[in-house]
Amino acid sequence: MTAEPDGPEDRLRRFATIWSRAVFPVTSTSLTRPEFEEQLLPLARRLREALLARSLDAETGRAVGAALVEAHCTDPEALSRALDCVDAYLVLYCGEDGHQEELRTRASRLQHAMAAGYAQALRERTLAEQEAIARAALQAQGVVAQALHASEARFRAVFEGAAIGIGIADLDGNVLESNGAMLRMFGGSEQTVRGRNVREWTHAEDAPQVWRLYEELVRGEREHYHTEKAFYRPDGTVLWTNLTVSLLRDADGRPQYQLALMEDTTERRLLNLRLRYEATHDALTGLPNRTLFFERLEKVLGAGEDQRFGLCYLDLDGFKTINDSLGHAAGDQLLVEVADRLQSCATAPGEMVARLGGDEFVALTTGPDTRREVDELAGRIQNALVAPVRIDGRELTVRGSIGIVEGPAAERSPAEVLRSADITMYRAKSAGGNRFELADPEADARAITRHGLTTALPAALERGEFFIEYQPLVHLGDGSVRGAEALVRWLHPQHGVLGPDRFIPLAEHTGLIVPLGRWVLEQSVGQARQWRERYGDTEPLRINVNLSPCQLTHPGLVQDTVDILERSGVAPQTLCLEVTESALIGADDDLLKPLRRLAEMGVDIALDDFGTGYSNLANLRRLPVSVLKLDRSFTQGMQQFPADPVDLKIVEGIVSLAHSLDLAVTVEGVETGAQAEQLRILGCDTAQGWYYARPGPPERLHELALVDAAG
Repeated sequence: MTAEPDGPEDRLRRFATIWSRAVFPVTSTSLTRPEFEEQLLPLARRLREALLARSLDAETGRAVGAALVEAHCTDPEALSRALDCVDAYLVLYCGEDGHQEELRTRASRLQHAMAAGYAQALRERTLAEQEAIARAALQAQGVVAQALHASEARFRAVFEGAAIGIGIADLDGNVLESNGAMLRMFGGSEQTVRGRNVREWTHAEDAPQVWRLYEELVRGEREHYHTEKAFYRPDGTVLWTNLTVSLLRDADGRPQYQLALMEDTTERRLLNLRLRYEATHDALTGLPNRTLFFERLEKVLGAGEDQRFGLCYLDLDGFKTINDSLGHAAGDQLLVEVADRLQSCATAPGEMVARLGGDEFVALTTGPDTRREVDELAGRIQNALVAPVRIDGRELTVRGSIGIVEGPAAERSPAEVLRSADITMYRAKSAGGNRFELADPEADARAITRHGLTTALPAALERGEFFIEYQPLVHLGDGSVRGAEALVRWLHPQHGVLGPDRFIPLAEHTGLIVPLGRWVLEQSVGQARQWRERYGDTEPLRINVNLSPCQLTHPGLVQDTVDILERSGVAPQTLCLEVTESALIGADDDLLKPLRRLAEMGVDIALDDFGTGYSNLANLRRLPVSVLKLDRSFTQGMQQFPADPVDLKIVEGIVSLAHSLDLAVTVEGVETGAQAEQLRILGCDTAQGWYYARPGPPERLHELALVDAAG
């Protein structure tokens, strides 16, 4: 089996070989087939150069067509075979890595040019033969007549046998000749073509330059032009063609005729229109899709400052539940019904509905008063969704959250508008859904900032942008520093120092909280080791580290903690892990198992923010905790004297309960001496807050500890 040619020249040679084998049997030449191939090789090279050139030079195709006549390829079958070879093999062997559809279009135009050049050269040759025959008429009148007849016969055979439509008209536009292919394009009747004037064939979709090019050609200012043109057939249907019109001159160079070559592209155009529709419309609902919507939105936003627009971004509430419970087929039926209802809501001029994907739809309105119109449109959409949708015998309730963006057209790009609408829609969904919200630039900015922080988190951890501050834990009995809580901070390059409330929820949402929490634990335990080295082992300072609910469910929590403690040489009793009360509400044994293992090792577990949740106090017995951290909300009433008696009773009861369960009590948010004294009287064990010190570097804790030791 022969391998495909490797280089461009080998592929070019292969194309020339195929061409010569096809045309040689119908060529009147004394050359051998290999010699004839060598004659075609430069012509093939010219076709390849024209195919790959930056802009198409149709003159090259005309020259190649004329060269075929010079090579004695004058048999009616020669042109047809040559054009077939170009159509089938030129792009295949010479197209290299170009865009296939564009190359095939260019190859088609080269075929037209070849046919035009061939026809003109054959006609000129015929005229030359006629003149030669006329000069020799006195010597050999019989031979001349025979040659003239043969020449005309060859031209007529090529003209009539061509697969493309060919027509000849005078310079006034009167059609003089048309071949069978052209007649078939127009319905097969000679009366529909011959005798007509070219200027009668206007069409509503003619490009503006078509008739300007035509006038330039018949005036002799242009040799040829190529265009896509539509014609009306007698039955009212439309014929679409690739049309090439060339000027034919007489022996003295004066314009004499115009030659038209037509390729019927009607089916190709219909296919392209169908493909365009499929590419711009949603296959399920038939609505315009994201591509077409963005085209329309871009056009609206580029209409100028006088134009306004309003956009409703709709996302169905609870659609995933329907898909998961009833299946995707039911979900698809629901989407089709919703699409029909939305379509009925946007029927006014300038309104459009599209499906962006999934259960997300958009409705667009334009006009001078879109503030009112977009609100009305959103109201119509919500009303349209009120009626239940019946699917497979079930009535499904449909609700949606809508984000609205409205404003002048020239201020934002399509991407910015859609981003704002998306952010606003999620704001409506977060507020409970089944409602619409108006875009708010400040809310958009906050959401964009959150997104920016989310995307920057992984790199921030790698670049070492996080650091830890420590807030001391003070014993209420003697005022000594017993340890500190580790509080992570982010030194952001643009936003400065960010507290955990700005980025911990984002880290939990993305899963980065696990590696970040591991880093915080490792750094904090390492700091505890440094404190031990400074103070000795008699009374080591404890370190409290917060655990996210996501970390509780991570399978490597226990092993990571063990590895960090062993590498640092720190005893488990030095570490206290703080878990929020809400994370342990209703916790099952699987969730509590890693905490129990850590507690059995000697690590203290503190129940953070105690009193903010709804847990049953009886559940404290089954939780592996050794410390309760009272939320600051219980101590706010103690900042002044006398303290709130209700707060005192509540704290007194919690402390009594905790101590009866052998639990230590730590209080957060102590800001005044009155608070500290009252909490000491109530029996609380340790406290932290600004009264003692704000979170700071580890050296500050060392200084506080030294002061306490000296006291």
